[in-house]
Amino acid sequence: MSLEAVYQRNLHHKGQNSGWLRAAVLGSNDGLVSNASLLIGIAAAGKMDLLRVAGLAGIAAGAMSMAVGEYISVRSQVDIEASDRQMEIDHLAADPEGELLELTQIYIDRGLPQDLAEQVAKTFTEKDALEAHLRDELGHHEANSANPVQAAVASALSFALGATIPLLGALLPTTGGKIATIIGFTLLGLAGTGLTSAKLAGSPWLRTMLRVLIGGSVGMIITAGIGALVRI
Repeated sequence: MSLEAVYQRNLHHKGQNSGWLRAAVLGSNDGLVSNASLLIGIAAAGKMDLLRVAGLAGIAAGAMSMAVGEYISVRSQVDIEASDRQMEIDHLAADPEGELLELTQIYIDRGLPQDLAEQVAKTFTEKDALEAHLRDELGHHEANSANPVQAAVASALSFALGATIPLLGALLPTTGGKIATIIGFTLLGLAGTGLTSAKLAGSPWLRTMLRVLIGGSVGMIITAGIGALVRI
């Protein structure tokens, strides 16, 4: 197999999508569970006239909260990486010999014999010492670097999409009770989130779907119980 074919094969790795995928899955799951829990709690308390307003308010407030929270969180990670980068620049300027010894030891700990580890460390240092330390000492990789705006947008949009599903269940005319309809729509949404997450992440679909379903169901059960207590 040619090197170009290997490069093309490596494009299927999932790690490069980890930043936005994590935010999107979290946002969708949170939108489903939080808005469904809110609507179930209101329905269980007998406040059917508030479902529409509460559901729409939950979508807007939740999406903005997720976007801001995700941006701040990922931005903090970017700041940490920038601080580490500057620290390595300072260390390389103050003690290049010590940093070379440190890099050599890293390769020895990973299984290279000492003479080969010294040669590799020296070669990488001559090429780009900072890149070598960021990659092999701190584990910083450009493909996995955080993007605050991307994470915020993915989180907000997926939250709004997820939160709309239980609201549809609350607003559509049904023959059964509102709570049952909300739960049914939400479970379908959770199953879809689990399947989509498994496909994008390359993980076993059944295990991923069950994990999302069980977690969401627990949240809805607790909120429904609280709503029923308030009604009492």
